[in-house]
Amino acid sequence: MDLKDRVAIITGAASGIGKDIAFRHAEAGGIPVIADLNLDAANATAEEIKSKGGQAFAIAMDVTNEDQVEKGVADTFAKYGKVDILVSNAGIQIVHPLVDFPFAEWKKLLSIHLDGAFLTTKACLKYMYKANYGRVVYMGSVHSHEASKLKAPYVTAKHGLLGLARVLAKEGAEHNVTANVVCPGFVRTPLVEKQIPEQAKALGISEADVVSKVMLKDTVDGQFTTVDDVANAVLFFAGATSTVYTGQSLVVSHGWFMQ
Repeated sequence: MDLKDRVAIITGAASGIGKDIAFRHAEAGGIPVIADLNLDAANATAEEIKSKGGQAFAIAMDVTNEDQVEKGVADTFAKYGKVDILVSNAGIQIVHPLVDFPFAEWKKLLSIHLDGAFLTTKACLKYMYKANYGRVVYMGSVHSHEASKLKAPYVTAKHGLLGLARVLAKEGAEHNVTANVVCPGFVRTPLVEKQIPEQAKALGISEADVVSKVMLKDTVDGQFTTVDDVANAVLFFAGATSTVYTGQSLVVSHGWFMQ
């Protein structure tokens, strides 16, 4: 992986999977830009990386706000003179049966996952195209390929990221810009922890059954995917020197098979 001095804007990077990706990027010699809705948390993550000898930069970014996205990317370019990598990671989860899903919550989730991916991609591409280099990695999910109950907008959004990546793979090819989707299984982050009691209540089963019979039922060993597993896949695509890796999706889970 060629990540030395590569500037990577990572959305939702103040916590969870995004934070681990940022740390791993810095450890590999790159410069992570911590783009997050919570600027204080983003600054704290950047300072933590710097305390360990790495470089980092924090920016406030609501990925659904075009002005904030444009400003954050422009500020990154002004500081470093380039934008090499985008990791579109920001996301939320909301669970309801489809028949009861509030339209406002449907729109909120789609906006963060899809509008956010579109806006950050569009903002970064102007700099990537001029530099004739770029690596875009979208955070998909096993739900980019498979459906689950209670997650209509999430499944829809994660499927949509495959289409966006494939379009960018074709349009970006002449500019040496690649686009790929990393599709993790369930990772025990706060986002997933919150879902366990919610799904137990909605499905009328125990929290243990949510874990074993819903979240991990398609794995071969009943194990959660780790944040390191996900970061490894992201860094592989982000640091790939060959453009043969584009328009791809990589499922990161314990023996999970697409049906």
